[in-house]
Parts: sequence; C-alpha cells; structure tokens
Amino acid sequence: MSRDEIRSATSLASIFALRMLGLFLILPVFAIHAKTLPDGDNALLVGLAMGIYGLSQAFGQIPFGIASDKFGRKRIIVIGLILFAVGAFVAASATTVMGVLIGRAIQGAGAISAAITALIADSTRDEHRTKAMAMVGGSIGLTFALSLVISPLLYQSIGMGGIFALTGVLSLIAIVVVLYVTPDAPALQHEPVPLSVVLKNRELMRLNYGVFVLHLSQMAMFVVVPSVLVQFLDLPVASHWKIYLPIMFASFIAMLPAIFIGEKYGKMKQVFVGAIALLLLVQLGFWQFLQQPFALVSLLFAFFVAFNILEASQPSLVSRIAPPAAKGAALGVYNTLQAIGLFCGGAVGGWVKQNLSGSSVFIVCAIMTVLWLIIAINMPDIAKRTKAAPAVQA
Repeated sequence: MSRDEIRSATSLASIFALRMLGLFLILPVFAIHAKTLPDGDNALLVGLAMGIYGLSQAFGQIPFGIASDKFGRKRIIVIGLILFAVGAFVAASATTVMGVLIGRAIQGAGAISAAITALIADSTRDEHRTKAMAMVGGSIGLTFALSLVISPLLYQSIGMGGIFALTGVLSLIAIVVVLYVTPDAPALQHEPVPLSVVLKNRELMRLNYGVFVLHLSQMAMFVVVPSVLVQFLDLPVASHWKIYLPIMFASFIAMLPAIFIGEKYGKMKQVFVGAIALLLLVQLGFWQFLQQPFALVSLLFAFFVAFNILEASQPSLVSRIAPPAAKGAALGVYNTLQAIGLFCGGAVGGWVKQNLSGSSVFIVCAIMTVLWLIIAINMPDIAKRTKAAPAVQA
C-alpha cells in the first residue's frame, strides 16, 4: 500500500471506530445508570434508548450514501460527525431516559458508514482494498473489546454525562482528522446512476443479505453468551473483557493470512465461502457445546476469525461491483442492511431465548447462514486483482 493509502485507511478506520465507540461505551453501564433517572424504571424506554442509535442509522445510510456520491465524501462525513457531536452533547445534558433517547437518535442520524467506506474505496487500489477494509473491521472489533474494559472505569470517574461529552469532543477532533489528515480522493467524473440500478443488482443483493445475516448473528450471540460466561465460567460481567480482548486481537491476526492469500492468488471466493462455512460450524458448535468452557472460548475465537474475514471482504466487494458513480448509494444500502441486522439480531435473539432456549438462538442463525452459504456458493468467481499504479490525488 502507498503512503496515502495507508494514511486514508488508518485515519478513516479511526473515525469509524470512534462512532462505534459511541455505540458500545454505554452498553455495559447504561442499564445501571438508567435506574438513577426519573423514568429509568421503564424497561422498554431503556431498551429503546440503547437501540435507537442503530435504528436511526438504518434510516440515514442510503440518503447519506447518495449525498456522498453527489456532493463529495468528506463534506458528508463532516456533516455526519457534527450531528454525532450534537447528539452526544444532548445526551450528556439529559436528566431523563427520554432525553438520552433523543440524543442517541441524533447521534445515529449522522449515518456516515457508507460515506467512509466509499471514501476508502475511492482512495485505495483494487489489490489493497480488502486490507483497508480489514482495518475498519478490526477497529470495530477492538473498539468493542476496549469499551468493555474502559466503560465501567469511565462511568465511575466522569459519569454517563461525561462519557457522552467525551464522545462529542472526540467527534469534533475527528472532523479535523477528516479535513487535514485524510488525503483527498482522486477526482472522478461519472454519469449519475439511479438507485433502482443498485437495488436490482443481483450480486449486490447477495452481499446485502450476507451482511444482514452476519450482524444478526453477532447481536443474537451477545444476547446469549454473556450470561453463559457468568453461569458456566463464573466470570462476572466486569471481567468479560479478559475473554473478549485477547480473542479480538488473536482473531484479527489469524484472519490476515486468509485475506492475503486470497488476494494474492485469486482465491477470494474460496476464502469468502470458507468463512461462511466456518460461521455455520461455529453456530452448530454453540448449539451443542455452549455450556463447556473450553469449547465456548474456542468457538468465540472461530466466530471472530470468520466475522473479521467477512467484515473485511464484503464492503470491498460492494465497492468493486457497484457502478463507480453509485458506490456511496450501494454502500448505503449495504450499511442499512447491516444496521437492520443488528436490530433484528437483538429482537429475534431475545424472543427466541425467552420463549424457547438460549441454544435455539444458534439454530435460527444457522438456518439463515445455510441459505447465505447456498447464495455465496453460486456467486461468480472473484477475479484476481491486478496491480495498478497509485491514483493521482485531486
């Protein structure tokens, strides 16, 4: 990768991680904090305050993606970061759960995932794009693990208002990074492409279904696994990071050879399908061996190896398949399905666990993954990427 490609990928991955930090930091402590608020006894309201971020993200991804195609990536990213900061400060000053809910909805409205991934695609050559996307995927996983470690500490030292204010300040700093650290993407001129062309593209449909299943499975897993860690590993919630953090680091390192080999030898379809098959085996393993400590930790590691491979390769494929003038729109649709998957994973996982059993959650996920595997097996071969000279910056 060239110096500009590395700078683009690392700076944009850090911005992506910042936004996910805003989502993850409140998860371990908000239910406890809500009990100190006047309307904190309303479990539905508390749940909505935690989940509204993802829902407003789902509604905003396509408009922001289309806008980034039309008005430029950086401009839209800055607007989204401003909305994120405003929402953070609204939530920081809130004295009720409803006030936090409003702030979280404003935060989520800055739906810039599509614009960020489109800018990464614009700024990297084909043969390096999956590696750049892997940086984003890795940053999300590490941010999640990090949030489990620092969230209780931050809550004790600066409180929930302080956590929200901190994410607001970091968002403003991120604007400076976008404007002055992230290199400008090459200037490209293409005829506008209607959204209907993106929505009807069969290959994009495969990837959109895939990201929906991937993130539904991730969220559904976390409906079940934390209580299992408490019950069968005798590990209190505050110590769960001792499991997640090393697994996140190890799984990110473990997935890199598969990505490099797939890219170098034109075997990305095999790597892609293999990761889906691994995800299916993990879900079947959870179904059978969820209560066995060694198996549980091993399955978590395998899950995140598969997750990281798929999280890196799918948006790279979207950017490659989409019409050049509609990368933002295509990634907007993709990220919308990702957000809906997270929302449905929590809802479906919770319902199945409550009405059937925790292990039944993984059967539901396995059935959806089998369909994904069939769809992926029938996708066209992914051609080996040819090297090209670095793009001239605008």
